[in-house]
Formats: sequence, structure tokens, C-alpha cells
Amino acid sequence: MATRKPQKSKENPKERIVNAALALTARDGWEALTMEKIARQAKISLATLREFFDDRYDILACYARMVDQKVLDAVGETDKDASRRDRLFDILMERFDILNENREALVSVIEDIKCEPHQIVTNLPYLARSMGWMLEAAGIETAGLRGAAHIAALSAVYIATIKTWTNDDSLDLSKTMAALDRNLGHAEKCAGILGLI
Repeated sequence: MATRKPQKSKENPKERIVNAALALTARDGWEALTMEKIARQAKISLATLREFFDDRYDILACYARMVDQKVLDAVGETDKDASRRDRLFDILMERFDILNENREALVSVIEDIKCEPHQIVTNLPYLARSMGWMLEAAGIETAGLRGAAHIAALSAVYIATIKTWTNDDSLDLSKTMAALDRNLGHAEKCAGILGLI
């Protein structure tokens, strides 16, 4: 009796497109990225690409969701014995470790988006959504006015820390760790003053 060969799982088309976009961005920069180039890199038609994404920022939002998923898979259950600050530190450092896998592409995106203030504003809701998931993973409230304040505070911490991450060439991301710890400390102090913790 012939042995059946295991079937290869089909690659997720969205993931394939995102990876193509990241590879091109790492090579040529975010400014040079076009949907036509992404389609060619992913070996799909432009019409097929349009089925999945509206534009390159939509691809970026999909990548952010993929990162969210990887972080949530990696951190697992909340450590109830750890402080909120320690939980958030571990979760966000896990996120930065994952981002580091596509460092060259992401630094290009960040540098170019700085010159497009309207895109920063447009992408803030995606950032807030991601930070909401990071807070949920840490077991911190995200509902209501208090939750909105937590999301805003963590978003500010993340934005401040990512500035350091873009220039952190250390193997262990020590500069990023120090910046994150410092920024979380500032946020914790402000939260205490405002009665949010």
C-alpha cells in the first residue's frame, strides 16, 4: 500500500502579500513602494491584490494585526503576581522583539511617515486598537473612560519608545528596554496623579 505524502499547507495570501511588501520596503524604502510592485513580488495579479487590500497603509494595518496575534500567542496567560508595569514591560518588549524581525522595513516606514502628518493621524486608530490588545493581555481595563485613558497612555509610551527602538542597534535591544522602563515609569506616575491606578 502506497504511503500518502502529506499535503503542503497553502500559504495565507494576506501573509504572503504583507511579506512581499516588507521585503520590498527593506530593499527600496517605503516611499518607493507601489501596489503594482507588491503584486509582482507576491506573484499575484493586481486584481487579486485589490481583493485583499485597499492600499499600502491597509497592508501595514494587516501587519500590525499579525504582530498583535504573535504577541498574544507568545505571552499567553497573564501573570497575576507581577505588577502592571512589569506585565506591560514584558508584553511590549515581546512586541519590539517581533518588530525587530522586519527592522529595516519598519524603520523606513517610520522615517517616511514622519513627513506625512495626515498619515500619522489616520493610523492612530490602528495603534490604539493594538495597544488595547496589549492592555487586555496584561489584564488591564480597556472599557469606558478609564480604559480609554489607559489606551491613550500606553499609546504615548509606545510612540516614545519606538523612537529609541529605531536607533537601537544593540543585539539585546538594551536601549529600547531602558527607554521602555523609563517611559512606563512616567506613565505610572501620571496615572497615579490622575487616580487611574
